[in-house]
Order: sequence, then structure tokens, then C-alpha cells
Amino acid sequence: MIPFWKNIPFLRILVPLSAGILCGWYFSLHWFIAVSATIISLPLFLFFQFSGERSKYYNSWVNGIVFNVLFIAIGVTLSWLNQLPHQPKWAGHFYKEGDVVQLRLLEPLSEREKTYKALAEISTVYHQQKARKVKGKAMIYFRKDSIAPALQYGDVILVRSNLQEIKNAGNPGGFDYKRYALFNGITHQVFVQTNQYKKLTEHRTSFFWKKIYDVRSYILQTIRKHVRGNMEQSIAEALLIGYRDDLDRDLVQAYSNTGVVHIIAVSGMHLGLIYTLLVFLLKAMNKNKRLQMLKAIIIIVLLWLFSLLTGGSASVLRAVIMFTFIIGAEVIGRKGNIYNSMAASAVVLLFFNPFLLWDVGFQLSYAAVLSIVVFMKPIYNWFAIQNKLLDGLWKLNALTLSAQILTLPLCMYHFHQAPTMFLITNLLAVPLSSLVLYMLIILITVSAIPALANFSGWIITKLLWLMNQFILWVDQFRFAVVDGIQHTPIQTILLYGIIAAAGIWLIEKNKTAFLWLLGAITGFFVLQSIYHYQTMHQQKLVVYNLSQHTAIDFMLGNQYYFAGDAVLLQDGFLRNFHLKPSRIAHRTYHQPNIHTNNVWRINNKIIIHINQFYRYDTTTKITADVVIISNNPKLYLTQLQKTINCKLLVFDSSNPHWKLKYWKNDCEKLGINYFCTSEQGAFVMNL
Repeated sequence: MIPFWKNIPFLRILVPLSAGILCGWYFSLHWFIAVSATIISLPLFLFFQFSGERSKYYNSWVNGIVFNVLFIAIGVTLSWLNQLPHQPKWAGHFYKEGDVVQLRLLEPLSEREKTYKALAEISTVYHQQKARKVKGKAMIYFRKDSIAPALQYGDVILVRSNLQEIKNAGNPGGFDYKRYALFNGITHQVFVQTNQYKKLTEHRTSFFWKKIYDVRSYILQTIRKHVRGNMEQSIAEALLIGYRDDLDRDLVQAYSNTGVVHIIAVSGMHLGLIYTLLVFLLKAMNKNKRLQMLKAIIIIVLLWLFSLLTGGSASVLRAVIMFTFIIGAEVIGRKGNIYNSMAASAVVLLFFNPFLLWDVGFQLSYAAVLSIVVFMKPIYNWFAIQNKLLDGLWKLNALTLSAQILTLPLCMYHFHQAPTMFLITNLLAVPLSSLVLYMLIILITVSAIPALANFSGWIITKLLWLMNQFILWVDQFRFAVVDGIQHTPIQTILLYGIIAAAGIWLIEKNKTAFLWLLGAITGFFVLQSIYHYQTMHQQKLVVYNLSQHTAIDFMLGNQYYFAGDAVLLQDGFLRNFHLKPSRIAHRTYHQPNIHTNNVWRINNKIIIHINQFYRYDTTTKITADVVIISNNPKLYLTQLQKTINCKLLVFDSSNPHWKLKYWKNDCEKLGINYFCTSEQGAFVMNL
């Protein structure tokens, strides 16, 4: 019998290729190492390919080693070459503060609350009146009150504003935006005001992408014209073409909490619906082989156009590549292997962008498909239902349940939560969203006929209102989501080990798998106990890097005590994005009370908080381990030294930059140690 992995040749490529990409990134391996390994392994690999059958049989293990080394080397090379800072013409190698930069807009402007934003290509740096051609990408932000929104895709501008390398806020547990941007080829950002840019007459566009953006713009205008309600419009935009700029944050959180966020993130499910529609519409072309070939070409082209129209996310590209393989196999009369198709699509994507390995959408997309392929049939076979309607409902639930099995550990690791109501919400939301998607396609098709367009828009509005209200209603239940989950990568791997062992034990009745299951469960809870012990004994001070705000947490055991701006006590975006990840990372879930004092004594350490209400007390002089300065107080460090003997000054991000310069200069003159959160990230100290 042929071994399982022999039927999935692309999996044998995917594993060493992924290993090479991971090694290249985490160990910063130079491309020269990979090239050296390739020079050694490639001749050996070719030698074994042309050697006799007897030699291949007895030396197959050598051939396997050479094969894996070759693709590991390719992965390392891809990892190195796709990092812009490693390229000799990267803009960061040549740009100096004050230089003029030439940028070309790579997309239309998108509107934010206070700015217009667009991705731009850095093409030229002018240093001392000398022009140098460079490579790089930057996010450019225009103030709303300083720009006539006449800039379009392809416009070329000169910018005098400082080009800033993207940095992280540095808060514990926070999102690594710098790495995320780098993996997408973006390394800089620039904030532009009225007198800091000049539009040139030059205009460089791609005909294809210009048409794509024109179609997107037309679709958005049509939706905004015929679909009523801000929430309904934003969901329609996200559902059809993946436009997420208008989405309400609280509504997105509700979709996430109830386990249906995949509906508003264009994914393989949407592409499957489009594919089903195309197959139905082109059913008449099944008469002969030539028409079938033409039908396959039409479907593949339209699927690719749709995927590019939606922005080409990792999950959509995965789906369109798999559909391309499947349709192509049907045309040439070959039976496809779903596992091989998945592995092949992953290999293609990683050659295109090796850093998709870190993309959450990429991970969830493959996990969901694999989970459905493996578990859908066994779960569906739990019940034999004769009624077709009930059988259809059970099939939908079986699909939803099977998709959750392998995606749940990733959701708990990346998003620190697990939805509990996903079966109920998906039961209504998936059919409704599918119907809405088809109605949106009808709306775009009949948009030139006002009566039909208005009627379609009315139906879409009602359906989306119903879906939104249902999701918001379910989200009100406290048990709708288990929040605050903190799992390490090792624990996530053990969870997958538990799932794999349990699946083999239950489906294959394998007793050895049961022993592996017990071992994985034991390992998981041993680690959980160790982390719990560490949590109960932790005592830390965290001063966050949060622009224009003061936020201080005392992590004492599994409880946190907050001191800072009152607005951060609300369960809003600032709290969820900047503070909540840190509290989850430290496994602190309880807040007994709020600190209102300005002096704290913990473990013989004294922490003093100075804000705009601070007044000098010359009667006594105290020694402080840390002095936190916030909200731009009227403070002179020479006077402060007379009242406080300070070991370390911490300036948080609520202080203006111009004031920080004076304070830092005074600290250097007076020999005072200092820490600036706006430059160095959050301040964390063990108490």
C-alpha cells in the first residue's frame, strides 16, 4: 500500500519550506547560508533522480534528507529576500530627517475619523538636492482639514514631512504592528499637513488596478445609495468586497464574540457561494468538452477577479487557488486530492509571500478547511434524519461544529476568547448572509434600473437589520463568549495534540492514541498549573505607552489595580486595544478597586505619581523608587530633587514632546535616571 504522505507530494514540500521560512526569520539566517546549502544539496538531489532504481531504493533516506535540506534552504532564502531592510535600495538606508520624499499613491484615499489614509510607494529621496531612486512602502495620513480629497490612485506627490519608521507601542501583550506591516512590505509612515506636500503633474497607474478600484468605487456608491442604515451599509460593504473602513468597532466585536466574524471577513465561504452561483448560471455549457473547457476558464477568471476585487486576503487567495486546482483537475479528467490541493495552494502562497505563515487569516482558513474535511462526515453521521429540512439544518450544524474544532485553539491563542453560542448564531447568520450576498450581486447587476435597485436595496436592508439585531441580542448574554484566555504556543500545540489523539481514538478506535491523549492532557494542565503559580506570585508595575493618556496597572497576583484616566475605565476601544491584552498576558482578571492615591508602598518600594495637580512639599523629603510624571505638570526637576530623592523618573505618554525634551536634558545634567514610554514603550518593573 502507498503511504499516506506519498499521495500528498506537496505536503512533503510544504513542511520543509515552512521550516526554512521560520528558521530564516527567528534565527536571522543570511541568504548566503541558504545558497551554500542549495549548492551542496541540489547536485546530490539531481544525481539521485537520474540514478538507477536499485540505488534509489537503498539510498532513499539520503534522497529524503537532500530533498528536505533543499526546500529548507529555499524557505530561508525567501524569508531573507522578502524583508525590505535587506534590500540595497530600501528607503531606510538613505533617508535622513528633513529630506524631501517622492511618493506614489498605490490606492484611493480611505476616510478615517480625523484623517485620510492611503498606502504609498516611496520612489525617490532628495538629499541635499540630489535625487536617489529607492524602494519601500509607507502609510500616508492627511489631516482632514488640510487636504482637498482630490488625490487619487496613481498620483505622485512630494512630501516634506518627516518619514517615520513604524514602531510598536511596546505595551505587554500588545499587537506587533511593526512586524505585521513589515510582512506586508510596509516599513514607514508619514503624517502630512497642508504646506508639507505638493502634487506633481506625473500620474502613474496600472490599467488593471485602475479598473479594479473603479469597480470597487462603483460598488460602494451603489450600496451607499440603495442600502439604508450605517450599520447595514458597513456590513454590506464588508460582505461583498471586504471593505471594512466603515465598520462599527462594537458591532465587529459582537460578531467576534458570537462566533460569526467570518461572515464580515470575505473568505473561502464567500468564494464558495460565488462558485456555486457561477456553476448554476453556466450549467448549459456542459454539452461538450469545448464548452466545458470554456466554462472552466470563465469560472476561474471570474473567481480570480472577485478575489482581487475584495483585496486578495490570504483566506480568499487560498480558496481561489484551490478552486483553480479542482476545476483544472475536472477539466483534464483527473480526480483531485483535497489534502494535496490544500498543500499545493499553501506552497504557491508562501512562494508569493513567505510571511503569510504568520497571517491569522491564513492559519484560520487552512485550519477550517482541514477541520471540515476530517470531521464533517463523522459528526454528520451521529444522527440519521429522514426529514429533509431537519437533515439540512443538522448538516449546517455539523459543518459549523466541524469547522470550529481546529480553529478554536487558534482563536483562543490569537484572540484570547472562545464563543459558546456559535451553533445558534451560525444557524441563522450563515443562511442570512448567503442570501444577502446573492441579493447584493443582484443589486449591482440591476443598479442601472432604479425601481429594481431600490427594491433590492430595501430587501438587503431588512435582512441585514435582522441579522445585526440577532447578533447584538445574542452578544448581550454574558455566557456568549469565554474571554480572557491566555495560552502559550506550547499549550496551543498540546491542544492540537489532544484533538488529534482524541480524533484518532474515537474514529479509528486506536488504543495507543488514547494514551497519547492522556499524555497531552496531562502536559497541558501541568503547564497551566505552573503558569497559575507564577501568576499568583507576580507583583509588577506597568506604566503604559498610550498617547495623550495616563494608564498605570499594579499586577498583584491574579488581580490588577488601575490608576489613570477615567475614560480608560470604560469598555471601549482604548481599553480593549491597549490595556486588556496586557491584563490577559499577565493573567489578571479581577479589579477589586481603583487607586486614587498618588503614593503607593508595595514590598518596601515607594511609587509616587505626579500630575498637573502636584504641589511641592518642602517640609519633608522622601525617597522614591519610581516617580511617574503625567499630564504635563508645572515641574522643575531641580526643585523636585529638594523634596523627593528619586531613583528613576518615568515620563508617560500624556506629556507633550516639547516638554519631554527639556526634562530629558535636565535629567542628563542632574544625573537622574529616566524612562520615556513614548520612545521606549511601556515601563514594566517587578515590585
